[in-house]
Amino acid sequence: MQKITACLWFDTEAEEAAEYYVSVFDNAKIKNVSRYGEGGPGPVGQAVVVEFDIEGQAFQALNGGPAFSFTEAVSFVMDCASQDEVDRYWNALTDGGTESQCGWLKDRYGVSWQIVPSVLGQLIGGPDPAGSQRAVQAMLGMRKLDIAELQKAYDGG
Repeated sequence: MQKITACLWFDTEAEEAAEYYVSVFDNAKIKNVSRYGEGGPGPVGQAVVVEFDIEGQAFQALNGGPAFSFTEAVSFVMDCASQDEVDRYWNALTDGGTESQCGWLKDRYGVSWQIVPSVLGQLIGGPDPAGSQRAVQAMLGMRKLDIAELQKAYDGG
């Protein structure tokens, strides 16, 4: 059992968002949906809480009303083994969302994600300080991170 679970507060889109997220990630599933009954604060049958997993990480989506919205103060970092994986998640999560910079984006629900290639830490924290600085500068000019361009910058090309 996971001790800490991220709970995402939605206005009324919790179930829709959970279904979207499990469609984006291969290793994802909805585990449980709790719904309003008669006399509840929401429409009968509407999801109150949707429990779902992505890559073994438990999440809850809550229909809590319009009181709160998402900001970049909290984001989910997606570690990607290849450029194909970066491209796949970037394209899926920016569909209806917005691109930011340095691998950051907001999905269609306003949730912030960082789509990061696994190799990034080696490039921006590598043994060559000048190469690392060039890789950081290259990253700062990107929206979606490009592994080949980051490597090229690190190598001085």
